[in-house]
Amino acid sequence: MKKRWIYGVIIFLCLTSIGLAIDWWTALPEGEQATYVGRQTCFECHQQQAEEWKESDHDLAMNPATPKFVLGDFDNTELEHFGITSRMSREGDKYYVTTQGPDGEMSRFEVKYVIGVHPLQQYLAELERGKIQVLPVTWDTELKRWYYASPDEPFGPEDPLHWTGSAQNWNHMCAECHTTNWAKNYDIATDTHHYSFSEMRVSCEACHGPGSIHVKLANSHSLFWDRRYGYGLAKLKGEDATAQLESCAPCHSHRRHVSPGHTPLDRFHDHYALSLLEDHLYHPDGQIDEEVYVFGSFTQSKMYRKGVRCTDCHNPHSLKLKFEGNKLCTQCHLEAKYDVPGHHHHKVDSKGAACVECHMPTKTYMGVDPRRDHSLRIPRPDLSVKLGTPNACNQCHTKADETPQWAAKKVDEWYGPKRRDDPHYGEILAAGQAGNPDAERALIKLTREKEVGPIVRATAVSLLASRYDTPESRKVVERSLKSNEELVRMAALRGFEGWNPRSEAEASRVGKLLAEGLTDDSRGVRTEVARILSSLPIMPNTDSNRKALERALKDYKNNLLTDGDQSGSHMSLGILYANEGDLKKAEAEFRLAIKLAPAVAGARSNLAQLLEQQGRTQEAQELRSEEVELLARDARLLPDNALLQYRVGLLYYLLGREDEAASALEKACELEPQSADFRLMLTLLYEKQQKWEQALDSVKRLIQLQPENPTFRQIQMNLQQKANPQGK
Repeated sequence: MKKRWIYGVIIFLCLTSIGLAIDWWTALPEGEQATYVGRQTCFECHQQQAEEWKESDHDLAMNPATPKFVLGDFDNTELEHFGITSRMSREGDKYYVTTQGPDGEMSRFEVKYVIGVHPLQQYLAELERGKIQVLPVTWDTELKRWYYASPDEPFGPEDPLHWTGSAQNWNHMCAECHTTNWAKNYDIATDTHHYSFSEMRVSCEACHGPGSIHVKLANSHSLFWDRRYGYGLAKLKGEDATAQLESCAPCHSHRRHVSPGHTPLDRFHDHYALSLLEDHLYHPDGQIDEEVYVFGSFTQSKMYRKGVRCTDCHNPHSLKLKFEGNKLCTQCHLEAKYDVPGHHHHKVDSKGAACVECHMPTKTYMGVDPRRDHSLRIPRPDLSVKLGTPNACNQCHTKADETPQWAAKKVDEWYGPKRRDDPHYGEILAAGQAGNPDAERALIKLTREKEVGPIVRATAVSLLASRYDTPESRKVVERSLKSNEELVRMAALRGFEGWNPRSEAEASRVGKLLAEGLTDDSRGVRTEVARILSSLPIMPNTDSNRKALERALKDYKNNLLTDGDQSGSHMSLGILYANEGDLKKAEAEFRLAIKLAPAVAGARSNLAQLLEQQGRTQEAQELRSEEVELLARDARLLPDNALLQYRVGLLYYLLGREDEAASALEKACELEPQSADFRLMLTLLYEKQQKWEQALDSVKRLIQLQPENPTFRQIQMNLQQKANPQGK
């Protein structure tokens, strides 16, 4: 009897084990595609998370313009702005804004949607063919007033910055991050948006990914999640913080599109290219300047390198901070060491004693929206003295005698004059952006520095690639093509824009090196390699490489066509077709780019060059005459932009307006004295004008920039002969 019982238990355990093994082994078929199920399906099981999410900024990211959601005063209120008076009114449950329309006349527009809730709310109107625009008036939810988020004088309906222009187009600029499962669905032939989304708001599946597989698994009778698909959602809680950070990054970063269709199940760099620490986006030391959001800043921080993630500080559903005050920081940082006057040197419980005031200073965007810098940096007023950058100390200390020098001296008194990260990478990047020859060695060292974020290393590589044409820099750039960080590999590719091989051997070697990138595991790298290869006099050397190039170019074209409502996409397509030798398609794309954004400079220059190659000189000059007015306008608006001055100078030169060309090129060289391209063009112009003294002085400066460049020395010899033909 006892043996039977034992045998029974053994048989039961065996059958149970076999059943469990079969249950575990049984899985959904390969290739199962997850689809969106909507937040109500999620709420059925996740009620606590649903309650936290309701009324959050994600919940209120976008909603219909109904009395429930509209916060602004539409009781026939008015707001005047540079001679244009907008009137906000209401009829029943419908809201209207009367303002200057796309034709320059005053018109009434129905408010269709609202965006945001705190500290401001914006309003959307739908124009013809599915085009939705952000209306010019904004409601300040704190002070209960109407204001213009863009305070500058508008340039009129033809300008892209007008509320009816491309810069205020919701379909391209806003929708992806204010809806869930967004698709632009733009039809180029009819110039019509057939946009779609699963839900307004940033809902559950915007962060966790489409939920159909998860729901199917949750409703099954299995004891296990699926061995192929896990629990069917993005793994946001794993040991590696990457998945969670890259789930948030698409909407919380300054980036450009690489490929459409991103979900949190995908890698960030397969769909986006993160902007580097460019001087028009960030201050030289990496602090936020333009509206760059959070991710690029955070990747500079030590926290990022140590694996800290968004949900360590923020509740992922309510978005509220997990703790009030300094407790947010002392959950990791020792309170007895850091939350004391001996560290912060301010009165306890004062503003200066708050960790975030010193380590996460704010900058105000859209007039009323202060946002914290997430690079979590040590205050460095000494860099303000050296580089003119802002610092946390002088955000509060603003008296006449409380200068950056004063603040830097205080910091030295408290913590000593030495800094463990001197020279700060901001000093190195600033010198690199100026093209300072002495910065090259420091930039090379910075590319290997592990105590900075990957965005810093990538920016250093980018500067070496674009501004330092020396054997040492080329080695670093080529080595960086094999970096294990996508951002660094992408930056290195900038070194091959417009590159000309010096020999067949070099062309073959670099061609093979670039071809390796066609099979990179990052789509962003693959498509960028393909774009660059299309413009170079080298091609992949094997059938497999050629096929990889075709696939990558197809991806590149598909992405540009997805953003077919953008002039820039068609300009890029035109350049690609021109590189491929299809001049008819290239011309069509350039003309479409002009049609979509007639007030934007760029496409006319490309089309003029294309037409000139075909002998259509008169058409080319007419286009350049139109283009130069646009570029001159841009140069007046941004007088300190060296590249704009160079471009307008070059265009004046092509139009035969040499004195204007010289003035613009001189300004470009003054703004960016380390640019050999700018100085070379000015030198050649002086030569054409037979201004020998200026030409010889200019070529001397050119040789100082690149002493080993044989072309520059040949130009100098030619100029000396022309300036003194008798050898006197």
